[in-house]
Amino acid sequence: MRILSSLGICFALLLIPATFVRAENSLPWVETYNGLLGKYVTADGVRYAAWKANSADMKAIQEVVDGIGSQKVDGLSKQEQLAFYLNAYNAWILHEALGKYPTKSVKDVLFRFFLGQRIKVAGEPMSFNHLEKEIIRPKFGEPRVHFALNCASQSCPPLNPEAFRAEKLDAQLEKLAVAFVNSRKGVDYSLEKKSVALSAIFKWYKDDFDHAGGVLAFINKRRHEPLPNDAQIGYQDYDWSLNVAK
Repeated sequence: MRILSSLGICFALLLIPATFVRAENSLPWVETYNGLLGKYVTADGVRYAAWKANSADMKAIQEVVDGIGSQKVDGLSKQEQLAFYLNAYNAWILHEALGKYPTKSVKDVLFRFFLGQRIKVAGEPMSFNHLEKEIIRPKFGEPRVHFALNCASQSCPPLNPEAFRAEKLDAQLEKLAVAFVNSRKGVDYSLEKKSVALSAIFKWYKDDFDHAGGVLAFINKRRHEPLPNDAQIGYQDYDWSLNVAK
């Protein structure tokens, strides 16, 4: 019995790291953030006015970004880290947009909103630009992040109405990518003119799609009606006005 008891203790100790990782992925701020998204994010934008008028929920988004600022990422799997960073970007964008609301756009002169060191993620002060271009894109090499990140603007892919979670991240990213390339916001195709106006995202981040065979290959893999090879390709102007719900 003593031997069995010892073996049981050893087995329990071996499980501690895995349990710790799972706990990291279900911290209170993740559940709070998920609840806020479900309450204020709609298919056509964010209900900023209602959110800002609710003092409890303004306090809640502050608690979310505080949790993001102090969370440790060591020991998290790659999928858990990516889910964390995507949530971090979007949650901080919402926090800062709410801080500026009412506003017509978060974009300011010289993109200081995105370039200024105004957020804290995993203990490190940084900018939105750094989080996206120095961490998320190069570290994970996942082109579908472009449809998960939301910059609080009308031309951005719609904000996901739930928090990203490692165990279903692949399905979440694929769903967002499919939805975007089948929307006019992402791919506006004219059969009559045989021309297509793509989101500027596909021009700005063209190289990120190389491993997927290029932009058109990525799009056609997910389009309900693939674009013809001879389509004339252009790009849409980017609308930086606030993604406020109509």
